[in-house]
Amino acid sequence: MPRFAALRAALPAVAFALLVPSLLAPSRPAAAATPPPHPRTVLAAVPIGRMDLPWWRHRFEAKQAELRHGPIDLVFYGDSITQDWERTGPQPWADFHPIWRHYYGGRHAVNLGFIGDTTASLIWRIDHGEASGIDPKVAVVLIGANDMGLPHWSAADTTDGIETVVRLLRRHLPATKILLLAVLPSDRSAWITRTTAAINRNLATVYGHGRVDGVTWLDLTGLFLKHGRLDRSLFLDPRLTPPAPPLHPTAQAQARMAAAMEPVLARLLGDRPRPPAR
Repeated sequence: MPRFAALRAALPAVAFALLVPSLLAPSRPAAAATPPPHPRTVLAAVPIGRMDLPWWRHRFEAKQAELRHGPIDLVFYGDSITQDWERTGPQPWADFHPIWRHYYGGRHAVNLGFIGDTTASLIWRIDHGEASGIDPKVAVVLIGANDMGLPHWSAADTTDGIETVVRLLRRHLPATKILLLAVLPSDRSAWITRTTAAINRNLATVYGHGRVDGVTWLDLTGLFLKHGRLDRSLFLDPRLTPPAPPLHPTAQAQARMAAAMEPVLARLLGDRPRPPAR
């Protein structure tokens, strides 16, 4: 067998002795490769619409019409905390709309907050027209609080959902600057408190210090703390009948939020900061 002679001449004796049995052995079919595991589906990053809810469908359609109505320079994407900007009294702690008018009334702003929305539902809205046919200067994003409610999604999953929102907005609105707000603190459970902090740490790692071009990260958590603990007086939920755990800021607390955002927002918009609302 000429090939064995050539191998004997080319290889040391020990190496040749080890190689020959494998050459003479009958061939065997190769073992089937283990298929790679399927990637885990992150529901927080999967579009989930809520068109089966009449009020939600009506609001979605009305907001679509609003987006097509006139010039849009500023868009707020979020959940009930964002939608609260449309509330009016009669209680002072529930009278948000005058503050909205003060800060955003002359800025061609649109409120795209939807009560109860998760990251998944915001992704669905973006996929279905809320970032199409418009070219705002700035988009403000505040989402994630409801991911920890009934869905009970983890910090990693909610982070994936928020990152998906940002990626979609950057794809649909390439010239728009994004102001990404940290998930606000609440007092719903110890698990939610820990998870909120973990989400914000994750997002700060990704977006903090201008790491992603066109995205500004702003954490307003400190506005809601007093001596290191959550200041429950800044939330309207305990004032409701029946009372609920602190989640939604009062009008006065959101005025503080708006004032804290204002220097950053004015810079991104290229206009003058509004004075604090009285």
